[in-house]
Amino acid sequence: MRARRRLRGMRTALLVLLLLIGIVNYLDRSTLSIANHAVQHDFGVGPAAMGLLLSVFSWAYAFGQLPAGGLLDRFGPRRVLGGGLLLWSLAQAASGLVGGFKQLLAARAVLGLGEAPAYPGGAKVVATWWPRDSRGAPTGVFQMSSTLGPAIGPPLLTWLMLGFGWRWMFVVAGAVGVVLALVWFAVCRDRRDDREEPVADRVSVREWLGLLRHRTTWGMIIGFSGVVYSVYLYLTWLPAYLEGERGMSVAATGFALVLPYLAGTLGMFCGGAVGDVLVRRGIRTTLARKAPICCGLVVGGLCTVPVALTASTALALVCVCAAQFFINSASAGAWSLATVVADERITASLGSLQNFGGYFGGAFAPLITGVIVERTGSFVAALLAAGAIAVVAALSYAVLVREPVGVDRRPVVAKR
Repeated sequence: MRARRRLRGMRTALLVLLLLIGIVNYLDRSTLSIANHAVQHDFGVGPAAMGLLLSVFSWAYAFGQLPAGGLLDRFGPRRVLGGGLLLWSLAQAASGLVGGFKQLLAARAVLGLGEAPAYPGGAKVVATWWPRDSRGAPTGVFQMSSTLGPAIGPPLLTWLMLGFGWRWMFVVAGAVGVVLALVWFAVCRDRRDDREEPVADRVSVREWLGLLRHRTTWGMIIGFSGVVYSVYLYLTWLPAYLEGERGMSVAATGFALVLPYLAGTLGMFCGGAVGDVLVRRGIRTTLARKAPICCGLVVGGLCTVPVALTASTALALVCVCAAQFFINSASAGAWSLATVVADERITASLGSLQNFGGYFGGAFAPLITGVIVERTGSFVAALLAAGAIAVVAALSYAVLVREPVGVDRRPVVAKR
């Protein structure tokens, strides 16, 4: 009984911390989109250059996934996720102290590298502390941070920027992350640190590379790029869209942005929980986990079409909320899939590969959107493209993700 209470307490503490870390993670990503116009004015750059500044984070974040997953599986999320949190928080604070565009570009790249272990680390924690048939709900809870952060961020960050300037907004956000990193190190324990649990073998390079031989892995990599493309288009350009295309004021935009992200938060929880329900009803695990992904992507992509074409700002905002609900439902389903489709020992590696694909492809969303807006003077074509990409991503999950991912654990034989 005492061991059970201890386990329950650690699960609760870890889930709360993962939720807070994820919120800070997305607050830090959101600062630049909130300061979009102010940074363009101060540094004298246009939408295309701003698209590059927004995209460099995602490219650094994407390539940071490749070592992050292996490091998490090898050394555990306590050290790797905590170290990443500390690094990205320092980079975030430094973004407020830069003297020019190139320095801000470098700070955003370090921010992306530091944030890389966050979500694979969360998947690793869930895979090692929760049973296989109950991982969807905790995954959905910590994934809710990716919508709660942007929901909390706009009014809070807008208030900080209007009151103290965009530079202090960056510094304060970074300081919050440093404090949270210290709490993580003090509270978190990796499961293998628990003396009641056997120590798992460390993941080898052969096992990591072996993941790339599976069609399921590639389906997750390609499909998640469509998820992140849609999510990141809204995350990086929605404030500018509401201000420029719909004529809303900065203050009104800050509060209007809360609604889509609250809808996305609900979608996150539903996407994870629905998978748990389907598994408990006897549906094959892989099918149960990918069903919310495919449905969410298709419906979310279709909801993006009226956002582009309607003349009504109110209707456009309603459709943005619907798109956020379904796309984020797919996102939570994708991370739930990563926790069950492979051995727990290599969950973070598989999750980081999926996330690499997501952010490598998704990184083009702000850049492509910026170029399209600069050339056409409108967001219409950019939004329609995002809807089509979401449907293609659904097909990737449906067609390629079919079987669990096996792990190559053969010993390495020395050549004679």
